[in-house]
Amino acid sequence: MNGALIIDKPPGKTSHDVVREVKKIVGAKKAGHTGTLDPMATGVLTVCLNEATKLAGFLAAEEKEYLATMLMGVKTDTLDSSGKIIAESDKVLPEREIRLALAQMAGKIKQSPPAYSAVKYRGKPLYKWARSGIFPESPLRDAEIFNIAVDNISWPRVTFRVTCSKGTYIRALCSDIGEKLGCGACLSDLRRLRSGFFSEEMAVSLTNGRATNDKRMSKKTEFLEKILPMEKLLPLAKVIEVDDNFVIKLRQGIQPTAEMMKRHVVPFLTPGDMIKFINNEGKLVALAQFTAGPETFAQSDEKTPAAKIVRVFSN
Repeated sequence: MNGALIIDKPPGKTSHDVVREVKKIVGAKKAGHTGTLDPMATGVLTVCLNEATKLAGFLAAEEKEYLATMLMGVKTDTLDSSGKIIAESDKVLPEREIRLALAQMAGKIKQSPPAYSAVKYRGKPLYKWARSGIFPESPLRDAEIFNIAVDNISWPRVTFRVTCSKGTYIRALCSDIGEKLGCGACLSDLRRLRSGFFSEEMAVSLTNGRATNDKRMSKKTEFLEKILPMEKLLPLAKVIEVDDNFVIKLRQGIQPTAEMMKRHVVPFLTPGDMIKFINNEGKLVALAQFTAGPETFAQSDEKTPAAKIVRVFSN
């Protein structure tokens, strides 16, 4: 049972809660998610199971897409509607100013992590410092807004869609927009529509099992049916099928050399490309990064490294 399950996270649960429930339902030994969603948020949460937890860091690096609603004229200590109100404004803004302010957030930005977040300061999450009444200054973090657009305006609520880099705080984005407009704002609703290649259409509910023509399918059965195998993850990585001897060498920690790779050259591979090595049964054996162009193999010493193994998996 190695793979990923795309969960439609319900409101009121932490990402850790969801992982724990999924792990228990399917009986996995290990489980982890690829990007935290706040308890109030809903939507796509990718849960990696067993050997697939080794891929979590790679999946977490992919872009995210959200549908967010911000409440204008209200500032809270948590930057969302669950927090304590610290300032209010009755200023009403024309739609064109709101749309312009959002458009100006596109591109590379700097964000200050919310005081109530899991970012660590001196080994302790910021939210624990905040609960003690201490609010340390954290270094600004880089983020990138690839696309942002207003979806609906029903004052004082503004709903927008945003596609962004990993680690982007939508709460902080709403707060910054509110500051830009001079009225303040906080996040009031958030749904993750997509995480990398995983969309809400692929997600399965955490609640009761799906009804079928015959009976209600158990949640465990439904989850096991929906697990995406490891070889289907990271779809942009190039796939190379290798024989049993090659598999043995990979699992012994031997880095692929020019000699080993000569029979497995894919012409369009370039240095830096990620490779998924699969066995003759189509199972993922290892993930590697290509380090030399195929055109150099003929001139290379047979022991010249051709790829660097970054993860090895057992079936």
